[in-house]
Amino acid sequence: MADVVNLRTVRKRTARQQAEKDAAQNRFAHGRPKSQRKVEVARGDKACRDLEMHRIERGDTDEIAGH
Repeated sequence: MADVVNLRTVRKRTARQQAEKDAAQNRFAHGRPKSQRKVEVARGDKACRDLEMHRIERGDTDEIAGH
């Protein structure tokens, strides 16, 4: 015979688990010091600049196509 399950208890348990998951994501996103956030932004900007500096300029597309 199957166990009797109180649906209200199950809903509360899943709501608590979801709330804890959301809280963990918020702690990760907003729980860092300002200096750490600034370093992360600076690294991202530097990566974009480095990528842009390595880009090869090809000139006009008509010259490449031979038109």
